[in-house]
Amino acid sequence: MSVDRESLRENAKYLQNVRPVDPEEIYEYLPGQPHPAVVREALREESFALGLREQSDGTFVPVETEPAPTPGWEPTTLPDQYDRALEGALFDQFGREWATGDSGYTLRERIRELKENYYRGQTADYDEVAALAYAVYHGADFYAATGYALDPLAERGLLPRRLRVLDVGAGTGGPAVALHDYLPDDAVVDYHAVEPSANADVLGELLAETDRNFRTTIHRTTAEAFDPGTVGTVDLLVFGNVLSELATPAATVRRYCETLATDGTCLLLAPADLETATGLREVERTVTDGSELGVYAPTLRLWDGEQPADGGWSFDERESLESPATQDRLAAAADPDEFPDRTDLDPAQFRNTSVRFAYTLLRQDGERRLPVRASPDRHARLAESETHVTNRVNCLVVKLSRNLADGGNPVYRVGDGSQTVDHYAVSTRESVLNTALADAPYGAVLSVENVLVLWNDDEAAYNLVCDAETVVDRVG
Repeated sequence: MSVDRESLRENAKYLQNVRPVDPEEIYEYLPGQPHPAVVREALREESFALGLREQSDGTFVPVETEPAPTPGWEPTTLPDQYDRALEGALFDQFGREWATGDSGYTLRERIRELKENYYRGQTADYDEVAALAYAVYHGADFYAATGYALDPLAERGLLPRRLRVLDVGAGTGGPAVALHDYLPDDAVVDYHAVEPSANADVLGELLAETDRNFRTTIHRTTAEAFDPGTVGTVDLLVFGNVLSELATPAATVRRYCETLATDGTCLLLAPADLETATGLREVERTVTDGSELGVYAPTLRLWDGEQPADGGWSFDERESLESPATQDRLAAAADPDEFPDRTDLDPAQFRNTSVRFAYTLLRQDGERRLPVRASPDRHARLAESETHVTNRVNCLVVKLSRNLADGGNPVYRVGDGSQTVDHYAVSTRESVLNTALADAPYGAVLSVENVLVLWNDDEAAYNLVCDAETVVDRVG
């Protein structure tokens, strides 16, 4: 028996202000008195629109209006329930001994191929084997990176408890389950994934581990072919590690951003290697140029009307992870005899525990992680560094890297949104006046006073030399 949806919505809207909405009660008020189990399923389908969440006892209550808090995101690996779901998919495909013999060899070779494709800037075809190999190798680091990229939103109260998500090129589910775990237990999510490849099968296995208020739909089509308008207004739009595989990434991102809520956010996420990280910055710059979309974090434009034109290789790095059990099994079974043409075989190449990622958060409501802006009366533009070489200046910059030096003086990439070539802050003598340069996290805004500007021929970049006379303060 079907449920009269209009009557259901009217009764739910009335009751939710009085007491929990109970299918065992509300069915009596509906035409034809459909079975409570049918009513419960209909309520689940309507819950997002009604702003209701299902409790463990099967009743429905309003979603809290307070935004999601920062959860103190510091994962140590991919959680066991997702890794077990992945291992179940591996077992179904290859059998109990999936990590050894021909299947193990095939998976490890596919991981090597995927890594080589990344380094060469080539797209990959994700059949069933490639999807599983990808999930084993990248599941944990993509999971961790997604939560870290959401922190700048949550810390400002800009991540709602009730949100519709469109995950474009959702892959094997690392970002999806990270979002699920990042949000509080009382959140309600209408999650839509666009994924045309066999990755969607693994994605489905991981999504099966999410809770009842994380309602999921997988659209098995390409990003170019999908109409985002069919989903409705989107609160969080995610392009996770997919930009390099799109034929027209900037145009595609722009089209999808048309579905964003006024206070919605678009998250672009990419691996930290040169090709994909700079490709992300190129997309960021293209879609924000002449658009209402602005950068919320991390590469803030500190000068109104300016757009950077430097190389843009900027990425964050966090604590390394423990390898998940599936990675350990596959790596432990690596046998040099399987690769007679290779002498550099190392099981470590099949473990991926580093968390290094490039990201940007875009919004069209003018919100920025920090509202500070540079002033021509107080700060020198990095775009004008040529005129300041061998002079000392004051500037306002964003810290855009961890320490890049391999020994010697610490070096940090910086930018103010006006730079046309690379700029690096070089700490030649740390003092109590400038320790903020080293201590500040990625994306922090720094006031740098009395810094020496020099040209670095070797790097074709400007060095901002921070010595004992330089004062560095974190702003905001």
